Amino acid sequence: MSRYDTQDIIYALATPWGQSGLAVIRISGEGCARTLAPFFSRPNALVGAPNATLVHGYLADEGGQTLDEVVIAVNTQGHGYTAEEALEISCHGSLAVIQAILALLGRIGMRSAEAGEFTFRAFLHGRLDLTQAEAVEELVGSVSQRSRSLSLQRLQGRLGRHIEELKERLITVLASVEVQLDYAEDEVDEFVFPHDDLASLIGDIANLCDTYQVGRLYKEGAKVVLAGSTNVGKSSLFNLLLKEERSIVSPFRGTTRDYIEADIEIGGIPIRLYDTAGLRESEDVVEQQGIVRTERLIGEADLIIYLVDSTDLGHIPTEDERTIVVYNKSDLVRPAEGNLAISAQSGEGVGALLSEIERHLKQSLPEPSDGDLIIEGERQWRLLESARAALQRAQALSGAAAVLDIIAVELGEALTSLGELTGQVRSDDILERIFSGFCVGK
Repeated sequence: MSRYDTQDIIYALATPWGQSGLAVIRISGEGCARTLAPFFSRPNALVGAPNATLVHGYLADEGGQTLDEVVIAVNTQGHGYTAEEALEISCHGSLAVIQAILALLGRIGMRSAEAGEFTFRAFLHGRLDLTQAEAVEELVGSVSQRSRSLSLQRLQGRLGRHIEELKERLITVLASVEVQLDYAEDEVDEFVFPHDDLASLIGDIANLCDTYQVGRLYKEGAKVVLAGSTNVGKSSLFNLLLKEERSIVSPFRGTTRDYIEADIEIGGIPIRLYDTAGLRESEDVVEQQGIVRTERLIGEADLIIYLVDSTDLGHIPTEDERTIVVYNKSDLVRPAEGNLAISAQSGEGVGALLSEIERHLKQSLPEPSDGDLIIEGERQWRLLESARAALQRAQALSGAAAVLDIIAVELGEALTSLGELTGQVRSDDILERIFSGFCVGK
């Protein structure tokens, strides 16, 4: 972690870069209050402030020119987000003010923070384990309420505590094997391998592994494409789902020449929705390009909503796990019983369509309850899979007492993988890969 010098006083803008009512600038590092005090209108109040207090005053540059009226939140050593001495400056959200304060901090000996450096320091000081640190980034990047809720559970330490409980159970199994290896010749008691304990442990790790696909769906979302012939109502449905007029709706065929995309949420799942050019034979070069792009999107889609005009039935594709066939204009002609029918004009049947979209996206995944622990990160999934594989190898060997030493190695490998999950076993390369992906200010 050569990029992160933990002896430096670091600073960063914690709020988005742009004009706003207020902005927050974070500072962390030993001596940060004394370093800033000469440029604050109430230096003694700042240096002597107890933990978790606010100090009001004015910041000025080296020449005494006032930069802004500010409120500074003070955290003393051992407290706050990083568990270091830290300050948070709340100033006016003018870009000129923000730039002036950041420039001052740089000139008086502080360093601009690297991406994720505040959270890295929180991890180093034991404020967070690695699962919680990753949850910080996941929470910041949440694009759905469900993803936010799941990330918050992990930030509160639920995943870390569960991993610790799995480790304790694994250590108990490993200890019984190690005792037999060390004292086998004494034959104090007949050794009984803990088959049930090992099988239970494998099952619980497998269950946690299986939640990754669910977590990834809520985190990354799904690509849903509206497809079909020209003038079947794709743009009308697109606007209806977005509840705004984004796509141009016209009675003339071929109005949509290129795809339009927007984000919505269905059943807690973030959706990237695409309105596409109608599929038909065309001599128009521009429309042909739009159709090529439509076909590419269909190939990449997680789900295809294929609209059919109930008043003019044309090609009807076979419904499969990636395709929902929807009959539009049901207010004019009612399709046969059992078909999914909507009216993009009146909104009739759209609720049923939304339910069907949700069902299709979740059909191959276990449905979590509100209390279920779910993982989202690929790193966590790979380490859990590694632990499960090692335990399964140990289980396969458990019938032969002569290979207890090999079983002990496999159990130890699983324990290492679980330790890497929370950061008790770590390398600089792993830490840099995790924290460098954070935004600056976190």
